[in-house]
Amino acid sequence: MKTRMMKMAGVALLALAAATPGWAQKKTLAVVVKGLDNPFFTVLGDGCALWNKQNPTSEYTCLYTGPASSADEAGEVQIVEDLINKGVAGIAISPSNAPAMANMLKAKKPKMPIMTIDADLAAADRALRKTYLGTNNYDMGVLMAGHLKQHKPKGGSVCLQLGNVAADNINARAAGFRDTISGKKGIDRLKGEGGWTEIAGCPVFTNDQIDLANQQMADVFTKNPKLDAFILIGGWAQFGPQAYAQVTDQVMPRLKSKELVIIAGDTLPPQLDALKAGRSHGQIGQRPFEMGLRAPAVLIDLINGKKVADPLYTGLDECTAANLGKCPAK
Repeated sequence: MKTRMMKMAGVALLALAAATPGWAQKKTLAVVVKGLDNPFFTVLGDGCALWNKQNPTSEYTCLYTGPASSADEAGEVQIVEDLINKGVAGIAISPSNAPAMANMLKAKKPKMPIMTIDADLAAADRALRKTYLGTNNYDMGVLMAGHLKQHKPKGGSVCLQLGNVAADNINARAAGFRDTISGKKGIDRLKGEGGWTEIAGCPVFTNDQIDLANQQMADVFTKNPKLDAFILIGGWAQFGPQAYAQVTDQVMPRLKSKELVIIAGDTLPPQLDALKAGRSHGQIGQRPFEMGLRAPAVLIDLINGKKVADPLYTGLDECTAANLGKCPAK
C-alpha cells in the first residue's frame, strides 16, 4: 500500500511539473560574447560548458550565446535586451560596443545581476554592472610594450592593429602599450615619444574580422617595407592560421633577423604554432576558458546577494620562443 501511494505521488508530481511551465526548468545564466565566429570566444564557451558538466544538479544552467558575427554590434545589444525581457537569472556580457550596450542597459534597467566578462563598459558606465571578470587589459598592453622594448630598445616605426573602435578592452590595451613604450601617460598616438612613431594609416581597425585583419597586415607590410614593429593588440589575424602564414611569408627574412618584430595578443594553439614557426616574437595570453568557467559561480553569488570583488582578474601568460614548452601555464 505504501509503495503504491509513493508511486501515485510520483505520478502526481510529474503531472504537476508537466502542467506548470518552467517548473522543472533550470534558471539561465547567460554568457553573451561579441561573436560566435571568434575562436577566442569558443574557448570561453568551453568553460561555460564545463561548468554545466561539473554542476549537473544545480538549479542553474550556463548558456553561451552571441551574434554569429563579431562585427554585429547591434545584434549583440539585441541579444542582451531579449535575455532581459525573458527574465533570465543573470547575464555576463563581453560588450563589443560599450557605449551602445550601456545605453540599452540604462533604458531597460534590468532587475537581474549584470556583470561584464572579457571586455568592460566604459568607466563612466560601470555602475550599470556589478563586477568585471577577465583580463587586466591595460596591463596586457604594458606587457606587449615590454616585450617590444626587449627586441627594439632604440625604438622605431610601429603599427597597432585594434578591434572595434568602441571596444573598451582593446582601447585599454592600446593605452597601456602607448603609455609604456613612450614613457608618458595619456599618449593617444606615438609621434616620436620614447623613440617610437606610429606610421601613417595606423592604427588599423579589424572590427574583429579575421580576413580583414590579415588583409590589413599584408597592406601595411607592402606599403612600409622598413616597418620596425607590428602589434596585434588582439589575435585576430592569427585566428586564421593559413592566411596569417601567407601574410608573414612575405616578411619572413625580416622576422628572422628581427628587423621586423611582431607582438600579439592571446595564446590559442594556432598562435603558439605561429610563435614556434618564427611568425611572431611574443604572445601575451589571456585566459578565456577560466573566464567562462568562473562566470556562472560569480553570477550565482551576485544573485544570492554575496559581496563580490570588482574587478576579478584572470591573469596573463607571456609566451616567447624561450619558454614555448611551458607556456601558457596549465
